[in-house]
Amino acid sequence: MRETAASASPAPAEGRPPPSPWLLRRATEAAARAVHRRLGAGEAARHAAATAALREVLDRLPLRGRVVAGDEAGRLVGAGADPPVFDLVLDPLEGITYLGPGPSNAMAALALAPAGRLFDPGPCHYLEKFVAPAAAEGAIEPGMPLVEKLHRLAERLGGRPQDLTVCVLEKPRHEPLIAEIERLGARTVLCPAGDLAGAVAAALPGSGIDALAGTGGAVEGLIAACAVRALGGVFFARPDPLLAGEKARVREAGLDTGRWYGIEELVAARETVFCATGITSGLLLEGVVREGDRLRTTTLMISGTDGERHLLVTSAPDDHRTGEDSGR
Repeated sequence: MRETAASASPAPAEGRPPPSPWLLRRATEAAARAVHRRLGAGEAARHAAATAALREVLDRLPLRGRVVAGDEAGRLVGAGADPPVFDLVLDPLEGITYLGPGPSNAMAALALAPAGRLFDPGPCHYLEKFVAPAAAEGAIEPGMPLVEKLHRLAERLGGRPQDLTVCVLEKPRHEPLIAEIERLGARTVLCPAGDLAGAVAAALPGSGIDALAGTGGAVEGLIAACAVRALGGVFFARPDPLLAGEKARVREAGLDTGRWYGIEELVAARETVFCATGITSGLLLEGVVREGDRLRTTTLMISGTDGERHLLVTSAPDDHRTGEDSGR
């Protein structure tokens, strides 16, 4: 873990527990409702609404944390006293481009860990990832070819590679990867945008997804890693910048694009919290549904402290005033 302004944050006070996911979920629910009200608006308006709703709720909560990755890196959140004792990663609108009909996995998500315990991707916006359930622990090395990883995973799951279902982002860069998986006989589930849902599903028992492979967003990767750490799953990632400018900045920052990081390097603490609320329906969550003058949301909450996970359905009055209905 590189020592930067984020990763060098002070560790939490002894015995300071992370905030309850039941508290944090108010922020993702507020963001999801805000986007639902603006599904017909442009991309910028949807993102602005989600960000504002998420910020407003977080800034009222009795915690103090620092955002460590993404557009808001360095921003302090919460109504608690300094210094910040938690690191947060926020994605107010995952799957922003695909909010049309059909499954798109659009969601509002966040993750939290003790300060200084999250990997800092610096200027790298993309990570190559491989995620698998807890059964694969100890059987897979990050440098293995994908085919070997899938063979090892199938053995641990008591089946054949042809029985596996692998989630991959549907991007041109992944066409060779998809072909490799299909030559093996495994099934691919292709997501048009956002690999957060697939990464969490790969570690979640009974999800129907056995693994996730490919390159996706670094913010989404860190959020998913917090969930996978809590679930006891396998998560490997390496910096994989895609654009020329990003590659140059990554070189200048000293990030090794050939190095794979394991889950305990990405999230160096078990005391994590993950919350995600569906905006449109997808692999992991049902989207927001209007019921008369109310909005129904579905939220997945995972706690690394006690190992509990909850799927919460909430019906809240839709008063069209961002934030006022989100604290209930």
